[in-house]
Amino acid sequence: MTTTHFVADLPVTDVDVLVAGGGCAGFGAALAASRHGADTLLVEQAGFAGGILTRVGNPWFDGIAHLGTGRIALGGIPVEVLQRLGLARVGQTHLEHPFLPLDPEAFKNVADEMLTEQSDSLSLLFHTSVAAVRATHGRVDDVVLANKAGLTVVRPKVTIDATGDGDVAAWAGAPIERSMPMQPLTLHFRVGNVEDSDTLTSRMREVVEDLHESGDIGLYFFHAEHDDFAHAPDELVFNITRMPGDGTDPADLTAAEIRGRKDANALVRAWRERVPEFRAAYLIYSGPSVGVRETRRIVGDYQLTEDDIRTSRRFEDAVLKGVFYVDVHPTDRAGTHDYDAWTPEPYDIPFRTLLPQGWDDLLVAGRCHSATRRAAGSSRVTATAMAMGQAAGTAAGLAAASGTRVRDLDMTALQNALRADGVILD
Repeated sequence: MTTTHFVADLPVTDVDVLVAGGGCAGFGAALAASRHGADTLLVEQAGFAGGILTRVGNPWFDGIAHLGTGRIALGGIPVEVLQRLGLARVGQTHLEHPFLPLDPEAFKNVADEMLTEQSDSLSLLFHTSVAAVRATHGRVDDVVLANKAGLTVVRPKVTIDATGDGDVAAWAGAPIERSMPMQPLTLHFRVGNVEDSDTLTSRMREVVEDLHESGDIGLYFFHAEHDDFAHAPDELVFNITRMPGDGTDPADLTAAEIRGRKDANALVRAWRERVPEFRAAYLIYSGPSVGVRETRRIVGDYQLTEDDIRTSRRFEDAVLKGVFYVDVHPTDRAGTHDYDAWTPEPYDIPFRTLLPQGWDDLLVAGRCHSATRRAAGSSRVTATAMAMGQAAGTAAGLAAASGTRVRDLDMTALQNALRADGVILD
């Protein structure tokens, strides 16, 4: 099969590994591939890495530890990030907060440091998007990039799709699926100079319900507790807006961001008028990009299921642990967080969920990996995606170094390499 998303007669660059997308998954993938000696290129649309942590503005490092016990479930790059941010010590096994909020600006700086430390083997291009793909016989041959310099072609030995939406895999013609309707989009925002009090949550909730009933805001999920004072004792982070739409449709993305900003401003204005603790509050910012929970997922060599998660099923090709609660947001009613949220014990995520069926040397990492909708409700989150990226990047680096197809890698060798890099598999 040959796809039509391709522009010919462009400058060509050869690399061992191309990582498309510099969110949590792509960040982990690029670091791991380059640390294993692969000539790696990471491309990202924004001017910084981090995805949902920075570009969307949701600071929670979900999936790093068990929600009940606080025991760290992931090792490797996610824990290294915490250590560099001063939020964890070497050898620490538990966290007081099971999904520590990360300061977006501090993370940007740490991510820059970690990526540029690999400059001998890692090239980095911000403000760069994948524009087209040419694939033949189940392999990505060429990827067209677009940025201020124009269009260029990259010819990778291994491609890692960390776009979140499975753009590269879908445009190449790899098998994908969608769950309809897709979970709603969210525009995050931060409000400063808020006074805390015992009655703050109930006062805020009353305003939210009134605004929704009057039509002044759309769908919402109201979640407010002391944990939302993530960055300062007088500053709240809100994950409250809910906009139905398709995150792969630019018109839906545009409409969601406009509606999200409208709702954020309406909420802050009404809280200032009606909630004493907000009398001098102000809107610090709304996320530069709307947050997307689900779009495409690949059909992989194996599909992770909710039953796998419930039973903590073990897999011979496990490459990381999942641990976050199963979180699927409804689109048909306001105020509800999840149809059936529950928290699992740590469970295996197999390497085969990163491999599109019938494709060679194409990996995915992040929320577009192969999983059922409810399984992805747990596996799609920030720290889990970063660890998934590390697994994909390590595999790509080993394959490029040995001249082996990714799907022919010896699993014991891959798992041993991950363990040597601090990944928790046992």
